[in-house]
Amino acid sequence: MDVERVVDELYGLAPARFTAARDAYVVEARRAKDRAAAKTIAALRRPALAAWAANLLARRRPQDARRFLALGESLRSAHRALDAERLREARGRQHQLVTALARDAAALARGEGQPVSGTMLYDIERVLHGVLAFPDVAEQWSLGRLVRVPEAVVGFAAVAPETAPPRRDATRTARPKASAPTGEPKPERWDLAAARSAAQEAEAEADRCEHRLSAARTAEQDATARAEAAAEQVRRLSDRLHQAQGARSEAEAAAEQARRAVKDARDAALGASRRAERAAAAVKRAQRAQRD
Repeated sequence: MDVERVVDELYGLAPARFTAARDAYVVEARRAKDRAAAKTIAALRRPALAAWAANLLARRRPQDARRFLALGESLRSAHRALDAERLREARGRQHQLVTALARDAAALARGEGQPVSGTMLYDIERVLHGVLAFPDVAEQWSLGRLVRVPEAVVGFAAVAPETAPPRRDATRTARPKASAPTGEPKPERWDLAAARSAAQEAEAEADRCEHRLSAARTAEQDATARAEAAAEQVRRLSDRLHQAQGARSEAEAAAEQARRAVKDARDAALGASRRAERAAAAVKRAQRAQRD
């Protein structure tokens, strides 16, 4: 069994269909006595809705996905190098792209029949922020096989340990200068470290504020859309009620007219019956008179 093909197919399915399809492939692999394939497929986990929606974006918009992955690499590289200018440039594009791509992913999910709430849209944004911050998340997303929503990223401090820059003082050989006292860092280095720390904290706080603002806007838009949909439904129901009331009035008028027609017909029949009886009595009287 081609396990890669099966995995790719499964993570292209809507989460509601994932488990049944996975279990069917496990049964098929066991029947074929392919234990390794059965074990690998059985270990696959159903993706979260937000992760699946983000996977749709990676699968169906490969050019957008490549540009987004390149932005993530640029951000991580700038952060490792502590390049403030590159960070500002990349971060300026980050928030615009995350918002736009999250909405694109939500539209793709809706196209598959999956409703997208404000919470789900927020989680899609979390996925995309995670793609930018974490290389392993980026790799899984690039394959369209992301399973979980990453933890919320605070600022851009998420750099994998193996890619973290070595400490500068550890890479320098001990070359003491006569003008610099040994044992204590220069005051200007403390100032630089403090400035960098303050800048990173400010960026983190800006990120948190922007994230909260984005979530609030999303919730507002979602609530507005629900309110508009409810108002439209009320209008439709009001129109239907008005039509039903009109039809009821017409039906009641028709029923009343029919009742009158029945009464008139009954009265006419009764009158005709009485006239017939009187005519029959008159015939009998005339016959008796002739015999007499």
